[in-house]
Amino acid sequence: MSLVFMGIPLAAIAIALPWVLLPTPTARWTSNRFLGLQGWFINRFTQQLLLPVNLGGHKWAALLTSLMIFLITLNMLGLLPYTFTPTTQLSINLGLATPLWLATVIIGMRNQPTHALGHLLPEGTPGPLIPVLIIIETISLFIRPLALGVRLTANLTAGHLLIQLIATASFVLLSLMPAVAVTVTVVLFLLTLLEVAVAMIQA
Repeated sequence: MSLVFMGIPLAAIAIALPWVLLPTPTARWTSNRFLGLQGWFINRFTQQLLLPVNLGGHKWAALLTSLMIFLITLNMLGLLPYTFTPTTQLSINLGLATPLWLATVIIGMRNQPTHALGHLLPEGTPGPLIPVLIIIETISLFIRPLALGVRLTANLTAGHLLIQLIATASFVLLSLMPAVAVTVTVVLFLLTLLEVAVAMIQA
């Protein structure tokens, strides 16, 4: 269930906010430095994202890039104090993962059925193991969006809980043992840096 503040669901605000932060291109020949930096970043980002993908998959560049930037922005904004991270909810992650996974499976079966079905049976498998391996590979194919969605949810939730616990410990120890509180605060700062990296990697 989504958190609500003054009758407004915080999940809706958290999902809509990243698009408000991105400036819209102008009709002028030259734009400001921020727009130029944003365009350069998105171009480089798209090049890196599509590096392992063959030319046929480049038509999905807009979808993949926008989804990646969307997830990174949500994860990074969720590290701010008093914010809600939608990607810690399994419903959001599965809602994004299931249609995209289903699209890749259907397109793969339609365009290259032999190659797609070949993934269900590794090369050189002994005869008696063939039925068992096909069943196992089929199950692993169908639970892939669930596994990836749960992994994203668990990693982000665990990081947020750890930051919350260490911050509470630092606040409580400040009046009792200042030296220990300073040490815990340094650990909290390092953990926050780690969580920034996790927020980008998990996207």
